[in-house]
Amino acid sequence: MTASSDPINFLWFIPTSGDGTYLGSTDLNRAPEIGYLTQIAQAVDRLGYSGVLLPTGVACEESFVMASALAAKTEKLQFLVAIRPGTASPAYYARLATTLDRISNGRLLLNIVVGGSPAELAGDGIHLEHDERYAHADEFFHVFEELLEKGVASYDGKYIKATDARLGFPSVQTPRPPLYFGGSSDAGIDFAVGRVDKYLTWGEPPVQVAEKVQKVRAAAAGKGRDVSFGIRLHFIVRETDEEAWEAADRLIRHLDDETIAEAQERFVKESDSVGQKRMAALHGGRRDKLEVSPNLWAGIGLVRAGAGTALVGSPKTVAARLREYQEVGIDTVIGSGYPHLEEAYRVAELLFPELGIERDEQRLSFNNEFGRRKVFAGGSHGGNLKVVSGS
Repeated sequence: MTASSDPINFLWFIPTSGDGTYLGSTDLNRAPEIGYLTQIAQAVDRLGYSGVLLPTGVACEESFVMASALAAKTEKLQFLVAIRPGTASPAYYARLATTLDRISNGRLLLNIVVGGSPAELAGDGIHLEHDERYAHADEFFHVFEELLEKGVASYDGKYIKATDARLGFPSVQTPRPPLYFGGSSDAGIDFAVGRVDKYLTWGEPPVQVAEKVQKVRAAAAGKGRDVSFGIRLHFIVRETDEEAWEAADRLIRHLDDETIAEAQERFVKESDSVGQKRMAALHGGRRDKLEVSPNLWAGIGLVRAGAGTALVGSPKTVAARLREYQEVGIDTVIGSGYPHLEEAYRVAELLFPELGIERDEQRLSFNNEFGRRKVFAGGSHGGNLKVVSGS
């Protein structure tokens, strides 16, 4: 179990499907263009985050290509990049992974995304039922891992057949980059405990997360394996609790009941994900029951598929809630907030000190007057201002 006093490993999110200030509105939207996403990645790289998650899906820019571009513009940031079994062969993904790991000097993390939308998967040529997708993924990663660890693999399975598959260059990380995965169904958990290094859950209340951690940990132990745990959450952190809740209300101020109903109907129709059903059950599509656990707010899930909850509050409040997750075994957080550039700064500047996460103070300290003087000289055109040292 993770000690709540240990600094938590904190990643951020790259919004490769777009960003914005409000949910359910086209006002103040931002396109996922490379310049803006680079701004986020470079800010996160120097603010103390350990890495970023790049999502996958038909609405997102391709994660391996985007990670390659951002790796060239950053120094320390790790990239949690999606592999979706079935969209390409294990050998092809092995080449993608080892190449990206080498050009980033060992900064690749791999996120296994089996998929939760049968319609989207069919568009990618994947026509498998829910549990079959995990059986297919297990065969896929048998070949994938063998290639990365040995450089050669052959396999004759129900779904995957490979004859003398070869990998020309190894990854920097040995025996391979870490594997992450999130899935709440029994089939998903059974797959996870046999293959992955870190199991991810969406931001359910601590009691539910504790139950899931215990279930996964016991299943992993039954296979002689040890799995660590992470959580995917949005964050709305302000200097006071009151300001944070006001910001949460503003985020959904443009949502009307019709938009919410349409989104919830679409999630039910298009998804067979057990995790998505658990997210939707937290709020039931209703505005009047959004605080589903102390400071855990489900407003984002009214219209956003996937991660739909946010921790809302002051730095001390949110840090206390995160420690509750740490106490049940969570050691990694993948965070986000709207818009992602500004909220990356807010979380780092307000929350990280409470969590004991160190920022790169050498690069962030400019030895200038800001915050240390009561009157500012104003640069080369500041005039004859009298500068008084502050206490």
